[in-house]
Amino acid sequence: MRFKLLPELPDSLDRVADAQRAVPLVPGTEDDCCARLMRRLGFPSRDVARTWLTFLRALELAAETPSGFVRESTEPTPEHLRSAFRERVYGAREVLDGLDTDEPRTVDEVFDAFEERVPVWETHRAAGDWRDVWRERVERILGWAVLLGLADERDDGYVRVE
Repeated sequence: MRFKLLPELPDSLDRVADAQRAVPLVPGTEDDCCARLMRRLGFPSRDVARTWLTFLRALELAAETPSGFVRESTEPTPEHLRSAFRERVYGAREVLDGLDTDEPRTVDEVFDAFEERVPVWETHRAAGDWRDVWRERVERILGWAVLLGLADERDDGYVRVE
């Protein structure tokens, strides 16, 4: 399964570990987990907390069980985060594959190459502004890729790190 939701880029990967530690060891409802994330990490809204909870699931740091959400014992090492991000975040693999190792690409160029991969139902759901929504998502993917060491940001765009 691949997940679409990406939180805003934090200052460091420590925030991912902090968010994982905020997820309970004993399964809790989504509301309970979001309240706990908000309380422990100061997230401003339930939507932000829910996005983080979904992202932690994508990174295999949290799981949804029949009893609720629970923290996984997986260590959020850079290697694990890079692998899970690439394989389990929708668009990450495609965006990274669209980058060159030498020739920087702007966000708009990366989005133009990715645009055909936007699910058709998403273009109908967001109707008039779907390109803005997905361009922002591509930009977030690039930001996370830089934070994870999968890409570098240069003055004139992004390049893939080998």
